[in-house]
Amino acid sequence: MVTPLTVIQFVGGLAAVIYFAEKLVDGTVGTARGFGLSAFLVSVVFVGFDPENLFVGTSGTYEGVAGIALGAIVGAAMVAIALAFGITALLAPMEFEEAPTRILVVQVLAVLLFGGVALDGRLSRLDGGVLLLGYVVAVGYLLWLGERGVDVLPGEEPESEPDGDPQRRWKAVGLFAVSLVAIVAGSELLVASSETIIETLGVTDTFFGLIVLAALVSIEELARELPAALRGRPEITFGNVVGSVMAFFLFNAGVIALVDPVPVPSQVLGFYLPIAIVTVLLVSGFMLRKRVRRRAGGVLVLLYLVFAVGGYAIASGFVPR
Repeated sequence: MVTPLTVIQFVGGLAAVIYFAEKLVDGTVGTARGFGLSAFLVSVVFVGFDPENLFVGTSGTYEGVAGIALGAIVGAAMVAIALAFGITALLAPMEFEEAPTRILVVQVLAVLLFGGVALDGRLSRLDGGVLLLGYVVAVGYLLWLGERGVDVLPGEEPESEPDGDPQRRWKAVGLFAVSLVAIVAGSELLVASSETIIETLGVTDTFFGLIVLAALVSIEELARELPAALRGRPEITFGNVVGSVMAFFLFNAGVIALVDPVPVPSQVLGFYLPIAIVTVLLVSGFMLRKRVRRRAGGVLVLLYLVFAVGGYAIASGFVPR
């Protein structure tokens, strides 16, 4: 039943996501300038990291529900790199001055490493250790590249002089942290209240799971990606994409497998994972051209729809597993 509290939660959650999405861009840029860092790298390491899905995935594997664990890896990654990034490109086409191949290769290798260790149909604890090591190496490599000036840069180079004022520097860090937490909290309120509203309206679980919940989850990812692109900072947007690929396929998957080995069903290896790999390759291809146009955004959104509808068809028995 929808109560006044449910409506307040929905409106409050939506307001928090919208307001702090803008502040997150300011916090990211301010933190990068204050410490002389790359806004792209700050976005990769901190904005792309998603502790919520890590918690959901570890809980799923601990309870022996492999589908939840794998959904927190592959499904969540597809929301970030296909649905949210695609919608962002549709609304705010992106131009880049620099998109080094050495950086793009990192996300491709991340998803290929995950696919490689999952080929035997199981993510073992050893596999988890390998994935976590891969995450450390990937982050270290990106930082090493950053120190040598290899970076993703927007089409119109923004002012990037380091801000040496300690007070403004730490104020930016505080704004960054508060904004990130507020977006997560606002998204949780939005999803929880929406579930209640949808149940009251009598919408089916299937429709809710495949369409509504995916859209609601994408709100948080859009809040991390779209405002930056709209404000001419697409490197922050793409940083979230690279960070999500690394976090989901390496860090989260590694921790989840360490908690308890995860069986990987044939439909994941034969359908879900190949689409995820194709998506990462396509995003890298778009970035090599230093532009992500509306047409590219449409292709990414279409891929996500194929992922969702095809998954439903397999789960429902319309397509042989």
